[in-house]
Amino acid sequence: MGDKDRIISLEEVKQHTKDEDCWLVVHGNVYDVTDFLEEHPGGYDVILSVTGKDATRDFEEVGHSNSAKQLLQKYLIGKYEGGDSAPETETAPKAVSTTTDAATRTWRALLPR
Repeated sequence: MGDKDRIISLEEVKQHTKDEDCWLVVHGNVYDVTDFLEEHPGGYDVILSVTGKDATRDFEEVGHSNSAKQLLQKYLIGKYEGGDSAPETETAPKAVSTTTDAATRTWRALLPR
């Protein structure tokens, strides 16, 4: 089993909440983001406010880009024993409207077929 497959408890994550030792959980994975604190576009204090816990909701509410999500993988150190608190789901395709709006009905009435 590689290091990134290591199972990490919440109790262990809670021991890493300082700017010189900073872990957090996002989508069932544990990340050591210590080296990223100074680079974070939102400021290091934003990350420090969610360290030592499952920060999935905080991470998703901000609306991070795909590149930010990929960058996070660089800091992966293991799997959270509690799993993913908010599994990512594929968005359902938008329903196609079967109703015709007033403008479309008007154009159809005016244009010859």
